[in-house]
Amino acid sequence: MIGKIVRVTVDRPLGSYHPKHKDMYYPINYGYIEGIIAPDGEEQDAYILGIDEAVQEFVGEVIAVIHRKDDVEEKWVVAPKGEKYSAEEIMEQVSFTEQYFDSEVRM
Repeated sequence: MIGKIVRVTVDRPLGSYHPKHKDMYYPINYGYIEGIIAPDGEEQDAYILGIDEAVQEFVGEVIAVIHRKDDVEEKWVVAPKGEKYSAEEIMEQVSFTEQYFDSEVRM
């Protein structure tokens, strides 16, 4: 899936808070890829990097996968086509959620 162009429907835009965990702030856009079912039975979740404003939808390139060693879910990392980030830069931007899991960035 790395390198694939996908459309992300954003259900937690930059600047919003998690619907259940009210203290979890989203410093980046976060959503799901319609029609792709993840191992948890829900549509595939995706973090969006490189967009500095809240959006409802985004088309970009999958640049990495966040693999959770202690969960069935994986999160895709999507960015504007051609934009590059190191594994460290990615983890820094998604740590607001991933700090609660044993995660690694796969590129």
